[in-house]
Amino acid sequence: MSFPKRKSKWISTRYLLLMGNIAIQFAEADAQTLSCSFYESSCPTVAAVVENVVRQAVQAEARMAASLLRLHFHDCFVHGCDGSVLLDATSTVTGEKTASANNNSLRGFDVVDNIKTAVEAVCPGTVSCADILALAANAAVTLAGGPSWTVLLGRRDATSPATVSEVNSAIPSPNSNMTFIISQFAAVGLNVQDTVVLSGAHTIGQARCISFSSRLYNFSGTGSPDPSINPVYLRTLQSACPQGGDINALRQLDITTPTAFDNAYYTNLQDNEGLLLSDQELTSDSNTAPLAAAYAGNQRAFFHAFGRSMVKVGNISPLTGTQGEIRLNCRVVNPS
Repeated sequence: MSFPKRKSKWISTRYLLLMGNIAIQFAEADAQTLSCSFYESSCPTVAAVVENVVRQAVQAEARMAASLLRLHFHDCFVHGCDGSVLLDATSTVTGEKTASANNNSLRGFDVVDNIKTAVEAVCPGTVSCADILALAANAAVTLAGGPSWTVLLGRRDATSPATVSEVNSAIPSPNSNMTFIISQFAAVGLNVQDTVVLSGAHTIGQARCISFSSRLYNFSGTGSPDPSINPVYLRTLQSACPQGGDINALRQLDITTPTAFDNAYYTNLQDNEGLLLSDQELTSDSNTAPLAAAYAGNQRAFFHAFGRSMVKVGNISPLTGTQGEIRLNCRVVNPS
C-alpha cells in the first residue's frame, strides 16, 4: 500500500515567476551599495578564481557544495553578510563557530582558506572574505547542477564575531516549527516565499542523526515516532540511526538525488520523506504547503526563485564603504 501524499493547493508557474520578479525588484532596490561590477577593475578574475577552487573541492567531495552554501547562509543570518562566521575563537573572543547552531555542523573552512589564498595571489588585499562566501555559494550550487544568479559584491569583513547567544537565537534548529522558522526569516527581511525557496537548499547535503533522531523514537515526548514520516522511510532511518547508536552518523537530506541540486527535495516532501522536521513542516503549514507543492512540480520555477532569493540573502546588512576591513586571513582580523 502506498503512503498517502499530503495535498496542497496548486500554484501556477506564472504566479511563482511573478512573485519572484517582485522580490528581486525589492532586493535590487535595497542592494544599491553592492554591485555585480564591484571588482571589474580591481580584480576582474575573482569569480573565475573562486569557481576553480570550489570545483576542485566539490570534485574531491560532493558534499562540499552544500557545506559552502550553508556557510554563506549562516554568515548572513547573524549580523548580516560580513564574514564573521569565519573568525576563529581567540583567548579573549568566542567565535561564532563555537555556537551550538554551528559547532560540529559548519564545515568547509579549509576550502575558504584555499580560495582566499588563490584570490590573494592575483588581487592582494582587495576581495573580502564575505564576498568570497557569496561567490563560493553561487559556484557550489551551479557545480551541483543548480541555477546561477548575479552575485552582487562590495561587502567588507567584520572585525569581531557575533556572540554565541546571538547565533543560537538567529539560526532555526532542525526541529523548529514552521511558524518560528518563518519569523526567523522575516527578522532578516525574507518573506514566506523566500523561506520555502531557500529551504530547497536541502536538496543537497547531509545531516547528523542527532538532528532528527527525536522524530524516530520519541517525537514531542510521546515515546513514539513522528506519525508524519512515511513508514518505509522511517524504517530506513531507524536502521541508519538506531537508539544508542552514533549520533554523528550522516544521512542524505535528499534521498532521491542527494548530490544533485534539483527539485527532488520538494517531491520527497510530498511523499512525507523529509529528513528534518523543519523540512517536512513545509507541507503542514498553510502558508508554505502550496508553494512546496508547486516547486515539486516545476523545477524551472524553483530555480528561478532560488536565484532571486539568494540575491536577497546576500544583501542582508552588508558592511560597505569604510566599514569593517578586507581581511588578509579569513580566520583572523588584520593586525592593528
